[in-house]
Amino acid sequence: MMDAVVPSTLLDLAVQSLLSNESAAIQALEDIPRELFVPLFIAAFKGGHKSILSAMVKVWPFYCLHIGSLSIQESHHELLKAMIEYLPLCPAQNSAPRRPKIRILDLRQVTYSRITCPEVISKSPLCFHSCAYSDHSITKIEGHLPLGNSGLETQSPRPVELLVDISLDGSLIEKEFLDLLVGKVEESSGSLHVCCRDLQVDKLRNYKRTLKFLDFNCVDRLSVTKGSLSYINSILSRMAHLQSLSLLKVSFRSLNGKVFKIFLSHLQRMENLKELNLASFYLKNHLDKVLRFIPPGLDFLYLPFCNLSSRDYQFLSQSPQATHLKLLNLSNNTMYWNDLEPICTLLVNLSGTLQILELNNCHISDSAISVLIPALIRCTQLRVLGFASNPITMPILMNIMNYLTPLMELKYVIYPIPVHCFDEWHFQCSLDRRKLAIVQLQLKTMLELAQRNDMKWITYTE
Repeated sequence: MMDAVVPSTLLDLAVQSLLSNESAAIQALEDIPRELFVPLFIAAFKGGHKSILSAMVKVWPFYCLHIGSLSIQESHHELLKAMIEYLPLCPAQNSAPRRPKIRILDLRQVTYSRITCPEVISKSPLCFHSCAYSDHSITKIEGHLPLGNSGLETQSPRPVELLVDISLDGSLIEKEFLDLLVGKVEESSGSLHVCCRDLQVDKLRNYKRTLKFLDFNCVDRLSVTKGSLSYINSILSRMAHLQSLSLLKVSFRSLNGKVFKIFLSHLQRMENLKELNLASFYLKNHLDKVLRFIPPGLDFLYLPFCNLSSRDYQFLSQSPQATHLKLLNLSNNTMYWNDLEPICTLLVNLSGTLQILELNNCHISDSAISVLIPALIRCTQLRVLGFASNPITMPILMNIMNYLTPLMELKYVIYPIPVHCFDEWHFQCSLDRRKLAIVQLQLKTMLELAQRNDMKWITYTE
């Protein structure tokens, strides 16, 4: 029996009719009901109708417009650029029947956001995602004055907000997007506030000039790969509400130098910080310096490639800043026998909160993992465990699986390829694929016997 075809609603038919003739759709925007704008926008975005989207932004009849949960692919970059380009910054000077009401354009992908915020019974428009921190935000400029009484509706230019996440990786697409933003800010004569919540920069020195147009006080999440700590300090000095800080391959002269001390003073101010990633920081015997300056409340801590010592592990196990972590990444730090006791203590302390644990390439041997298992199985909230690239034998790996399968929250395990699968330990070119296939089959059979078809065991083969 064939599945019944769900008939299109009158609304669907109206939207498709408009999209089938772009010129007619653009002309109709002056007269169609407001209720048709949101479904038409969604269909036009998904269908890549650039001209219609540009025209819709110019006459958008609501206070805000959010991309929301719409999936943004690479092909959609031209659509986003067109929406920015045609974002009206001044009230229409003619007597058009439909004047634009848009004040906030949100191009971030936020799964829980609607296309436009629900209108409430209020004298002033409302947007749940509007900027709350910048002095240049609509909220700060207009205060709580009713829009109709403030006179701002007739002023030119008027305050407008553009909410974006920016990722600068050197690609042509990102360069064009950044150039467009800078040009739009200059065109606005100060009326456009670009509110960047998530800023990711690769090779910071390439963007020192172009980043000057941003208000760093808006940034919630900052990620920098390759940059000087000195310049990063100058950025952090203008950030007061940071929730996530990720610094990878950052250069500085000394952990005892002035630049690093200034960095620590910025950390101390970040009362909202929930996530800290210091990958490739050489922190040997100095982890306490960092953790002492972090306000309690950290949820995610990444310390890969930090050359941690026994002293660092000992401090971490006792640190108030690491009492309820949800994620801990200690990968690529060698763990010696003396390190196991503090790590066990740390796992026990985190047993009620830890959801993701990464101990990849820590030189953990059979005897070491056997010591860690009793503490590990107490982590009842654990969902993801990674301990790949450690010299573990097949019997111990099978033993680990037997201990871990009762952890019902644990869904993903990234395990190490057993040493017997290599002619020379951990030279990928010496990996015997046939032996690895047998290992994978054995683990799959064990999962089936344990009735854990919901648990995935995967490994890195390259």
